[in-house]
Amino acid sequence: MWNDCLRVRRDAFASGEPFPKSAELSKQFITEVKRTVERGWLSDVSAVVLQQSLRDLDAAYANFFASLKGTRKGPKIAGPRFKSKRDSRQAVRFTANARWVITASGKLRLPRTSSSKAAVSGRRPSRQRRPPPDRGPSPGNA
Repeated sequence: MWNDCLRVRRDAFASGEPFPKSAELSKQFITEVKRTVERGWLSDVSAVVLQQSLRDLDAAYANFFASLKGTRKGPKIAGPRFKSKRDSRQAVRFTANARWVITASGKLRLPRTSSSKAAVSGRRPSRQRRPPPDRGPSPGNA
């Protein structure tokens, strides 16, 4: 997903075309590619993970352009790079709306997949809902 969207954006830049918007890329690479035979396996993956990859690419470009303009603190950074299949530093992030659950045995369970071992790093959002605020006695109970 990342590499496909990065390739389209780089090709557009090289040919002088406008920068493809995220909505266009989402439609092309999340919706339409799932229907192809070669990438049919993407239908088995939660769309949230694919959308997060596209958001990560947008953030990488935003940081790159901010670096060029000088509005980003620190040294200038290069543009986003293609990801290697052979890189062992594989990672994925799930948003709260991905409906993930960490079981009592410490396994990660996602929609459309079975439970699997996971190394959880970083802060996890709380799954507890706050009770509604106390609004005092209702008019019928006074």
